[in-house]
Amino acid sequence: MSITKDDIKHIAALARIGLKKDEIVKYQKELSAVLDYFKMLEKLPTDKIEPIGHITGVDNIFADDRIKSSNEERKHKLILKNIPQMKNNQVKVRSVL
Repeated sequence: MSITKDDIKHIAALARIGLKKDEIVKYQKELSAVLDYFKMLEKLPTDKIEPIGHITGVDNIFADDRIKSSNEERKHKLILKNIPQMKNNQVKVRSVL
């Protein structure tokens, strides 16, 4: 498939890109080559190829969301138990400044 210079100018205008004359010629050749490649790919026989959603074959494995009592939780409770003064569930300390 051949792309014209007017096609390139139109695409550049839609993308709001300014192109020089040599760039127009360059992109005309490059885009024509890309479209020719796609044209070639369209001709490949794909009748016997099964469509797939993803190619890795790996499924997500999820862990159960359960709260576990941990050593950290016990440490936290022990620390809170030994705090001399608390106010509104916060540690109360003397003024620093």
